Amino acid sequence: MSNKRIKPAFSIALLYPKYWSVWLGFGLLAFFVNILPYRLLLSFGRAIGKFGMRFGQKRVRIATRNLELAFPEKNQDEINAIVVENFKNTGLALIETGIAWFWPTWRFKRLMTYQNMEQLDTFEQEGKGVLVCFVHALNLEISARAFGVVGKHGHGVYRPHSNPAYDFIQYRGRTQNGNTVIDRRNLKEMIRVLRKGERLFYLPDHDYGHNKSVFVPFFAVKEACTTTGPSILAYPSHCAIITGSGFRNASGTYEIILDDSMHEIYPKKDMTAAAALLNKSLEKVILRGLDQWMWLHKRFKSMPDHSKTNERYL
Repeated sequence: MSNKRIKPAFSIALLYPKYWSVWLGFGLLAFFVNILPYRLLLSFGRAIGKFGMRFGQKRVRIATRNLELAFPEKNQDEINAIVVENFKNTGLALIETGIAWFWPTWRFKRLMTYQNMEQLDTFEQEGKGVLVCFVHALNLEISARAFGVVGKHGHGVYRPHSNPAYDFIQYRGRTQNGNTVIDRRNLKEMIRVLRKGERLFYLPDHDYGHNKSVFVPFFAVKEACTTTGPSILAYPSHCAIITGSGFRNASGTYEIILDDSMHEIYPKKDMTAAAALLNKSLEKVILRGLDQWMWLHKRFKSMPDHSKTNERYL
């Protein structure tokens, strides 16, 4: 499967009435993010998230339970405060997606700061591919474009949307400034680009189910279902492995931070040890912006005993 096969092509069918709501919604988003001041956008997005809490009580319970499992040392008031901030940032994620997809490059670059990016130049000169492991931050679309605007573009793992109009817009939003995407099922292509010395952005921090996963610690949960995808990619490609983050700081600037590559200590032949090592690094990444990570997802739903899946959320 090649990238060309997943690139959505425009057709007259995308203008049919059943897609008008998608075009209208994204059109309004693009309009508002481009005419309103950034500070007002931040306030508006967070207000949307706070308002949405009353209609998303199931997700409130999931986020609360995730935090209880991950941080048993925190009291209920501390956890509730993080959940409120997390929902505010979830609402803001809509605005941040609009900023990432529709802002001009000159305006977008003004919000970015970068740390420890020099190693990418070194690996590029050596012809060594880089597996860039980010986390499911709510502002992930911002982070993805941030690499492209400074010429550090790479390949993202892509899941096509079921709505063709949405997919057309999403694809173009995510492939700005030189970034490309690879279908999430195309493992051979991921390995190929790493072998060629290119960058692949990968998110190994969610619970993807038992298939190709091991159970290792993640925060206070001793048996957290963790993908072995990084090992599957790293072993045949001999790539560098870098964790990183792109969280928004108190001033509203997005800090793109890369950690030092761990490829020299990464146990590629031992998938369990590799997953545990990577989780430790991802924990440090998430703690940089605890209330900006996707706590609304059931991170700990899978258990070693298949019959007990979701027991932690009962």
